[in-house]
This record gives sequence, C-alpha cells and structure tokens, in this order.
Amino acid sequence: MDLLTANDRAGEYPRSYYAEHATPLPPFAPAQGALSCEVCVIGGGFTGLSAALHLAERGYDVILVEAQRLGFGASGRNGGQVGMGQRLDQDTLEGMVGQTAARALWDMALESVALTRELAQTHAPEAGFKPGIIHAAHKAKYVADAHAYAEKLARDYNYDQIRPLDQAQLQELLNSPAYYGGDIDMGAGHLDPLRYALGLARAVQAAGVRIYEGSRVTSLTTSDPAIVKTENAVITARFVALGCNGYLGNLAPAVAARVMPINNYIAATRPLTESERANVMPSDHAVADTKFVVNYFRFSPDNRLLFGGTESYGYRFPADIAGKVRRPMAQIFPQLADINLTHAWGGTLGISFNRMPHFARLAGNILSASGYSGHGVAMGTLGGKLLAEAISGQAERFDLMAQVPTPAFPGGASLRWPLLVAAMLWFSLRDRL
Repeated sequence: MDLLTANDRAGEYPRSYYAEHATPLPPFAPAQGALSCEVCVIGGGFTGLSAALHLAERGYDVILVEAQRLGFGASGRNGGQVGMGQRLDQDTLEGMVGQTAARALWDMALESVALTRELAQTHAPEAGFKPGIIHAAHKAKYVADAHAYAEKLARDYNYDQIRPLDQAQLQELLNSPAYYGGDIDMGAGHLDPLRYALGLARAVQAAGVRIYEGSRVTSLTTSDPAIVKTENAVITARFVALGCNGYLGNLAPAVAARVMPINNYIAATRPLTESERANVMPSDHAVADTKFVVNYFRFSPDNRLLFGGTESYGYRFPADIAGKVRRPMAQIFPQLADINLTHAWGGTLGISFNRMPHFARLAGNILSASGYSGHGVAMGTLGGKLLAEAISGQAERFDLMAQVPTPAFPGGASLRWPLLVAAMLWFSLRDRL
C-alpha cells in the first residue's frame, strides 16, 4: 500500500488543527530533468530539514526532495512534545551499551532539546515553545519507579529539572481520576510542530537549498556519485541523506527491515472557557502517560485540548477518527466526554523493534536516520545535524547512534505487520488490566 496517498491527497496538508492555523510556504515545483549537487536530502520532515539547514550552513550545495509538502508527514501532525532523554530510559541504555556510551547518548538527548528550542526561537517563534512535560502514571505501582528515576538522573547525570509528583500534587496540575502520580520535567517542552517545520523550511530556503516538492523518489542507486531518480528527474549527488521515517516504502530495504510505519491519531476540542480549562488542566504543560500505547495531550494557544495516542491495526485511517480518540479522552477526562471535537486527524510515524532510532550508513556516501518511535521532534532535529556532521567528515556521534542495537523485525518487512498487530493487542490488553 502506498502510504503517501493511502490516507491523504497529493500535495495537500491533512485537515488538522495545525494546518488550519499555519502559514504554509508557496508550493515548490517538482524536480525536473538532470540535476546535480553535493548532497541530496530525501524527505522534508524534521530530519531532512535539519540536515539540509546544517549542511547549507557548512557550505554544501544541497538539494532537498519531498514527495508531498514540507512538513507533510509525522513532523507536521504529531503531539508537539519535545521530550527529554532517548526513547529508552538510561537504566535500559546502560545495560544495552554500557555506562560510557549511555552517558554520551544522554548528552546528545540534552542537546536535541536545546537545539530544537534554539531553532524554534530563531526560525519559528510562532511555534510557541513552552517548557514542561508531565509524565503521568496510570498505575499506582509506577509512581515509585518515576520517583526513583528522577533521583537517578539527578544523582548520576546531574539533571535536576525533574520534580517527583504524588497523586495530590499531580491533581493540582491535571484534574483526572486516571492517574496516581508521576513527575514533571521542566527541561522538556512542547510546541506547534507544523509551524516549527515550516519555520525550518523557510530557514532552509534562505540558506540557498534547492527545494523540490511533489518529487517522489522512485529509486536510489548506490554508486559514486549516487543516483537519485524521481518521476521526472535524475539527480547525481556525492552524498545522500535519507530522512523518510514512516514513508520510506521500499526505497532502502535494509532500513525497512528495522523501521516500520504505524498510524496514530489526534483530536482537538472546541476552545474551552477559562473555567472549563481550569477544571481540566490549569497548568500549561504537555502530558504523556505510562501506557504502552501512550496517551498524550496539551492545550493549544486558543484553549483547545489536543489529545492523541490511540492506535489502529491497519495502514488506512479509521473512518471515524474523532470517535476513536474520544474514547480514551473520556476515560481520562470524564468532564469532556460530550465536548465537541472540531478537528481529528491521523499520521504515520516510524518505529523500530526496540523503539530506539535507527541510524545507518547504507553505503560510504548514503546515510539514513529514522525510526524515532514517537520521540522524533527533538531527536529528528538532532538526527539531521548528525547526518550533516557525518557527511562533513565528523562521524563520531552519528556512528555512536548507529552502534545502538536496532534489531530487524522478525520476518523482515514482509511479516513485520501481523507480528506487530499481535504485540500491540497484547500490550493494549496489559494497559487495561
């Protein structure tokens, strides 16, 4: 199934709250004819835009090709949470790669948030970066784990931005019967993801990058120079940087075996009155809970609750996205069970088997970064910078990310979907027990 068109119209942003309130760039023409460059970046999301920007700032001649519109995919549709840390916690990473490498991964995660905040403030102030993510425990037994982890980060990583919360303290920030406590991380934050992506796109354009939209890549030939073919163009490039994530398709089979697409959904309520908002979440922080199928939410600048996280088991979006999202929202906020939902949309992201991003050098001059597993606002931004570093000859940090194990899905690309469905059904059941 062609995920670029299965759920969306060619050349159009989805009918999301973000798209309705953003100011898109005028469309860029598709790539035509014979073109050449030093670096061809494939994919116009956070990773591709960041890579193109950092490469252009280093003086490279860059072409960026995007099959749809810049920020069209997960980068312009997600919950906007700029999470701290890697997708796996530091305890797990220490066991996986050792103390030294785990510390380096933590330092890169810190940088990813700082970089995202800096780029947003410089190029997309309208994205409205705000600090604070609440991690809400949906089971009482998870509260002690959250508090112990905050203590570990303070003790072992000198990170003092997380404050533990008991149930009463959480209730002051989040009026829901569904949670038992947790923590709040003021080093993390949230923003409007599409406005951020479009701000990066304007910076990329101003830096002199040649941008082509509506330019689906049909083949990638490993050679020196590499050959990138679209429907109407042939691009020769010394280097190629792939930032395709859930929309990779069959372009790079070695990546597809380790990164697979899944869909996620968000709905927006009508604007709440100040009293209604105070009865839901008086704080202006984002929230993510401890379920395997994570519920995540935050308020928009005009007081709409943007609530997301439900899953589906098929590549097509469900007919009634709003109804699907309303069910978990009503469980967490019974006071909003009947509220009007003005927007509801889906998006396709890329996940890896163990949820760590997959960085890979597919050939000496072809590199890929993807599989952020719902943690891609900050790490996708940093991923683009690491691609630029590696292409310019400073590959140590890219190579460290590439050395983190990201196993192939059992059965490879052909069998990964039914196996994932079985796993997701099991974890969804576990969440409910």
